[in-house]
Amino acid sequence: MCSTVWGYYEMLPLPSDGKQRCKCRRCGTIYQCDSKYGTGNLRRHIQNCKKRDTRDIGQLILQSNAASTISMTESTFDIHEFRELFTSCIIMHDLPFQCVEWPGLRSLLQYLRRDLQIISRNTARSDCKKMFIKEKGLLQKEILQSNSRVSLTSDLWTSINTDGFICLTAHFIDNKWLLQKKIINFGFIPPPHDGIALCEKLHYFLTEWKIQNRIFSITLDNASANNVSVEFLRNQLNLRGALLCKGEFFHIRCCAHVVNLIVQEGLKEVDISILKVRDSVKYVKGSQARKQKFLECVKQSYLDSKKGLRQDVPTRWNSTFIMLDSAIYYKHAFQHLELLDSNFKTCPSNTEWDRLESICKFLAPFYEITCAFSGTKYPTSNMFFPCVSTAYAALKHERAYGIEYIRNIAARMLVKFEKYWFDFCDILAIAVILDPRYKFTFVEWCYKKLYGGDYVSETKKVRDKLFALFSNYEKMNEDYDSFEEEITMPKKSQLEMYLEEQKIDRKVKLDILHFWKGNQYRYPEVAAMARDVLCIPISTVASESAFSNSGRILDQYRSALKPDIVEALVCIKDWLYGNNGKCSNF
Repeated sequence: MCSTVWGYYEMLPLPSDGKQRCKCRRCGTIYQCDSKYGTGNLRRHIQNCKKRDTRDIGQLILQSNAASTISMTESTFDIHEFRELFTSCIIMHDLPFQCVEWPGLRSLLQYLRRDLQIISRNTARSDCKKMFIKEKGLLQKEILQSNSRVSLTSDLWTSINTDGFICLTAHFIDNKWLLQKKIINFGFIPPPHDGIALCEKLHYFLTEWKIQNRIFSITLDNASANNVSVEFLRNQLNLRGALLCKGEFFHIRCCAHVVNLIVQEGLKEVDISILKVRDSVKYVKGSQARKQKFLECVKQSYLDSKKGLRQDVPTRWNSTFIMLDSAIYYKHAFQHLELLDSNFKTCPSNTEWDRLESICKFLAPFYEITCAFSGTKYPTSNMFFPCVSTAYAALKHERAYGIEYIRNIAARMLVKFEKYWFDFCDILAIAVILDPRYKFTFVEWCYKKLYGGDYVSETKKVRDKLFALFSNYEKMNEDYDSFEEEITMPKKSQLEMYLEEQKIDRKVKLDILHFWKGNQYRYPEVAAMARDVLCIPISTVASESAFSNSGRILDQYRSALKPDIVEALVCIKDWLYGNNGKCSNF
């Protein structure tokens, strides 16, 4: 049963006649499905099922292969289904609307179906907008029916012709306890892009989706306009009583950007050494003859040539880190090349190599942290407190006990780190407390390392904020309260009972959403809080963008389209294909 059709069917218990049957998950139609019958009838039903939607079309495109090609020559050919398939194809592969007028494509389609009336580019554009409206309604219904509050991320994009766009992404846990990340708006925003304009645009988006009373947090980068906009938005939502704890946890700073600022600050201490390595790598890669001579040096140094030298992009500190890491491995090859090639004059000295090696080792945890922050698949927020607090402790340790030049780097980085640490440490701590492997004792242990004798007051702040947040979810039963008062039983909240329960072994590989799904009836209020806290995104960006100081630029194709079409294409691609469609790489 390796065919992709089985995802659309539910296997039924084996009846007395011994003939295996399955049921369509959409409409309930039952078919025999013994292997000797094949899957042709099941596949035809998927195409013609009255209750199938556009998502089925999208998945058929993703899952189709040579053995499951959809034939257009069948007597059941449906022009409406063809139009949906064609529209989905345009969206998935970023095809221009004029592709419907390509002579080669028109010849191919008319060969498959002689009487096929091929649509115009205007009709293709109209079909995309219709699909956008339909899918938007379905997504809005899903969000509103979810029991979860919504956390948001927002960032700005620029087209080639300098038009500005604001991208708003919703993060929520659906009723199946699955973490969802959906781009809900990609809207044109005219200049000026100041705080008030951003706030008005964001508020308009929230009202449009009818989620203005269901927001938990918004994660933004550290631009000054964002700081202004989020304060205005917080005030507007607080007037409606829409935010928990009066919006104390509403503004989350993008940790990927924070780490980027911290590391860039540290790298200023070693700019000259880095420049020497950068110039050395450029020299080797400057001609084929130099590459060959360097490979001979690598061979004579008994090093593995497959590791390879990496050239960096100066605005991306991760690429600089990778360049340093690869260059340090080939240190002896560079030194050998310096002896053989009189024109090679940028090789770092032994002292500089030693410093770079120590610095690279020191920065390695920050590289790993940023990779964790900036994945295209956003992990739950309980994952971050351990690594961030460990990085903080490492900076404090190196500032106090490290070798001199590492102490200088750590001191610069620590100033930047502490500027932002107190903005997000509390919500990260609360998130890890809701992980049954850690709970409150882990926060206490970390704070002892970080604050020494002051850890008691710091942990009390976290505990107070945790219980203040929980009070928003607590709904005590009045009858049970009266019963407790009559027999003078001490009260314990669900949160207290959860915290007192024995921790799960930390070595256990735990799906935390599955844990809270299973415990939502034991601790319904705590589970509701966990549901909202765990879906908070810690970063606004994905993959390479997290390490970059440069802006986000729309490609040439999308820059040539009208804003409403750009939004339709970006959003539908995300909704139908998600990561399979690489929707984040505009």
